[in-house]
Amino acid sequence: MPNTPRGYTPATPAQRLPLDEEAEAKRQQLVAERFGDVAPGVVEYTTDALFLDLWLRPGLAARDRSLVTVSALVAAGQPEQVTFHLNRAMDNGLSKVEASETLTQLAFYAGWPKVFSAMPLFKSVFESRELIAG
Repeated sequence: MPNTPRGYTPATPAQRLPLDEEAEAKRQQLVAERFGDVAPGVVEYTTDALFLDLWLRPGLAARDRSLVTVSALVAAGQPEQVTFHLNRAMDNGLSKVEASETLTQLAFYAGWPKVFSAMPLFKSVFESRELIAG
């Protein structure tokens, strides 16, 4: 892989976690349609390096990798990506109780304003998933 960070070794195909091919195809299509004309290189690296390598590395289960990602987005004050990644986290096995408790933990370490900015997004994801399930 060109331009990889020093010391970085992509996971070999035999080591990678299973890929949800249907979900990945939808994600790729959505990103390509929205941003393919804007930054094709970013779209390519998003697929190749991020979702087809980093997300499939065996060192963390998909649920745990999702939890880290959601936590980092909230802590960094990046709510734009929370909805997608919280849904992915819940698809990967994160429960509503665990997601809620994550916000409580983050309030102390990332700050109340960041958590309060994220709470409407969490609420929306919880409600939409209950509608779909119900």
